[in-house]
Amino acid sequence: MNGALRAGVAKSDITTDSADVVVHDRLYAKALVVDDGATKLAIVSMDAVAIGGIGDVNDEFLPKLRRRIHEELKIPGQNVLVHATHTHPPGRLLCNDEAQIERTFAAVLQAQRNMAPVRVGVGRSHEDRIIINRTLRLRNGTHWTIRQTNPCPPDDEVESLGPIDPDIGVLRFDRADGRTLAVVYNYACHPLVGVPRGQITANYPGFASKVIEENLGGDAMALFLQGAAGDITEVLYKDVNRPRDAEPIGTMLGLSTLKAVREIRTSPDVTLNVTSQTLRLPRRTDVPQRIELLMREQAQLLDSLRFTSLNLKSFLPLYLKYALSSDFPSDYSYRYLHSEQIGSDDLSAMDSENKRNIAKYLTNIQAMEKLARIQDEVATLKRHQQLNDEAGETTIRAEIQGIRIGGCILIAAPMEILSEVGLNVKKASPCEHTFIAAFSNGYMHYGPPAADYTKGGYEVTECLLAQEWQEIFENAVKEIIHALWVRV
Repeated sequence: MNGALRAGVAKSDITTDSADVVVHDRLYAKALVVDDGATKLAIVSMDAVAIGGIGDVNDEFLPKLRRRIHEELKIPGQNVLVHATHTHPPGRLLCNDEAQIERTFAAVLQAQRNMAPVRVGVGRSHEDRIIINRTLRLRNGTHWTIRQTNPCPPDDEVESLGPIDPDIGVLRFDRADGRTLAVVYNYACHPLVGVPRGQITANYPGFASKVIEENLGGDAMALFLQGAAGDITEVLYKDVNRPRDAEPIGTMLGLSTLKAVREIRTSPDVTLNVTSQTLRLPRRTDVPQRIELLMREQAQLLDSLRFTSLNLKSFLPLYLKYALSSDFPSDYSYRYLHSEQIGSDDLSAMDSENKRNIAKYLTNIQAMEKLARIQDEVATLKRHQQLNDEAGETTIRAEIQGIRIGGCILIAAPMEILSEVGLNVKKASPCEHTFIAAFSNGYMHYGPPAADYTKGGYEVTECLLAQEWQEIFENAVKEIIHALWVRV
C-alpha cells in the first residue's frame, strides 16, 4: 500500500429526455473513484445495453469520456472502466450523445470531489433461482437458444441445460466511521424481462441496487457489474401466464447480495493496481459456408411440408378428440365393440388415417418453428458478413483490463462472454475473488467457447470472432492476473 486509501461515489441521471416514452424507473451512470496515493482509478456503471456497438451509446463515447477524464481529472484513460449493465431497451433508453458524456463525466467529477478515507473488503454470495442457461443442449448434439424471436424446441428433443455462474462477487467500501459508502456487486445475468407495458427501466439490476441501498441506509451507493452472461436469461423469460415484471427478480438478487455485504470484513490496507492488454482477435471467415448450410437445411424442411392433408380448422378438433381418448377417439367405446362384433374395421381404419394426418401436421409445425429460427440466423449472418466486409481487416481489437482492489481481481472485456469461458477464467485464477465484468470498454458481440462453434445456437451465430479467440483471450487473462496477483 502506498498511502491512505480514499474513495468517492456519485451518480448522474442519464434517462432519455423524450416525452414520447414512459419511464418506470430512472437510469443512471454511477461512478466510483478510488485512490491509494500512487494509483487512481474510476469504475463507471451505466444502465445501458452496451458501450458502443449497439444501443444508445455510440462508438465515440468511450474515447471522448476517457480523454476528458484524463485531461481534467488526471485519471489515466486505461484506469477508467466503463461498464454497461446490459438492460435491454423497448426503445431509446438514454439522453442524447452529448448529454451522455456531460452527465457521465459529471458523476466521475463529483465522485472524485467526494473522496474520503475508506476501508475495503471482498466477499461472495450465491443466487441460482432466477437465471438459466438459455442455450439448450439437444439430444442430437446441437444447441437451441431460448429467445423471443423464435419458438422453443420440442420438449422431447431437449437433453440438458448448460452451465451458469451463480456467484455474486461483492466489494464493500466503508467510511472511516464504519458506514458503508459503496457496494460493487458482480453477477452474470441477462436483464430482459423488463416491466409491464414496455416502460423504460434499469431492469432487475436497478431494482437490486435499490434494495441494497435502502437496506444499508444513508447515502450508500450500489454499483452493478454484469458478468459472463452471454448465454444466460431469466427462468421466467418466456412466461406467458403473468405480466413481465423484473422487480421481484431484482429483489431476490438484492437480498442475496446483502447476505455477503453483511459478512464482509473491511481493511484500510489494500493493494490497488490496474493493467491492460489490447488483443487482436481473429474475425470469423466461415460466414458464407454457414449461410449455405442453413439454406440447405431450410430446403429440406420446406420439402418435408409436402403431402399435408389437414389445415388448422380440421387439425384442431381432430387433435383434441384423439388426445382425449386414444383408444376410442371417434365415438363411444360401444361403437367400437359393435364394429368388432359385426366384423367391421371401418372405425379403426379411419382412426389410423387420422392419426397419420395429425402426426404429419405436428411434424409440419415443428418444421415451421425450425424455419423461423433459420430465417433469423440467416439475416444475422448476412449482417455480420457486411460488418466484416466494411471492417476491411481480419482482426478485431479488444481491450482486456485488469483491476486489483485488495483481495479482488476484476477482469473487464468488451464482449458478451459465455458462462463456460467466464467459469474457466475463475477456475484458473489463483485469486479466490475473481470477477468478470463483460460488456465493458466497448462491444463486439458474443464470445462463445470454441467447442460450441459446430453446435449452432444464437450466441455462435451472433459471434464475430473466430473460435481461436478463446485461447488467445484466456491466455491473456492469465497473464494479466499473474501481473496483478502474483508479481505484486
